[in-house]
Amino acid sequence: MKILFILNDPPYGTERSYNGLRLANALNKNAPDTKVTVFLMADAVLCAKKSQKTPDGYYNLERMLKRVLLGGGNKVLLCGTCMDARGLDDSELVEHARRSTLDELATETLGTDKVIVF
Repeated sequence: MKILFILNDPPYGTERSYNGLRLANALNKNAPDTKVTVFLMADAVLCAKKSQKTPDGYYNLERMLKRVLLGGGNKVLLCGTCMDARGLDDSELVEHARRSTLDELATETLGTDKVIVF
């Protein structure tokens, strides 16, 4: 099965992106044959910024994205326009997360079994 997650909220300040990644990682754990794609849009692109420092005991979206990427065939894609609007450069991204486009999101949407939006 293929599942596409579309995240829109910032990494911190709300818990929508956190909860979306919790579900993505639970799917990886409970259904390892499932292919998960996470598409980050709007302020959610900041979830993929590397070198995040959070207080002890607080969730860290960078680490959560890295766990998503451990699943074979899983992807983390970022809206390039949203990255540009926030001054986020490709060199600042978590390893294996990459810039993408709305055209690629459209292709991912058409080729997936389920789309979940947070």
